[in-house]
Amino acid sequence: MLTKLITEIRNCQLCKPDLPHGPRPVIQLAKEARLLIIGQAPGVRVHETGIPWNDKSGDRLRSWLQLDKSVFYDPNKVAIVPMGFCYPGKGRSGDLPPRPECAPTWHSSILNQLPQIELILLIGSYSQSYYLEGSSFLKSHKTLTARVKNYEDCPEPYFLLPHPSPRNQIWLSKNRWFESTILPRLRVRIERLSLNG
Repeated sequence: MLTKLITEIRNCQLCKPDLPHGPRPVIQLAKEARLLIIGQAPGVRVHETGIPWNDKSGDRLRSWLQLDKSVFYDPNKVAIVPMGFCYPGKGRSGDLPPRPECAPTWHSSILNQLPQIELILLIGSYSQSYYLEGSSFLKSHKTLTARVKNYEDCPEPYFLLPHPSPRNQIWLSKNRWFESTILPRLRVRIERLSLNG
């Protein structure tokens, strides 16, 4: 039962000793969702508000997808499951990596409760490495740039994206093909889901 699973996740204390701001799992789930977004982990603003992608990264992601907030935050259309559910804290050069306990503990149970998913966005290296582990695609495309550029070779139902963080502006500037070639194809895939309808 998805409701029970969501309650268990929201009450999770698994990483409490390692979370400087305490646990606050941030997810968005409903059985009817057709799009699943798997990112890294909440940032401090998302931790404070409890709203996924409620920051500049989220603004850019919604722009990439051409989805407004009313659609993006409708759990019956879009499921949001980060690799780490809680804000991991600050490191020397930005936020720390997602806690490694979340995905193996919760993700398979979540995916089993999302039967309508048609497209899964793997955002950033953590989700891509986890979900494509052992695949020939990952073995032959070792960098995030190579994976995003060759997303068409990736197994369905995955679509690969860089992280939309403002910190990634240098990557976006160096890889103009992403906005000119990849984003239009992504938007076609999103349109096929009829989320705006």
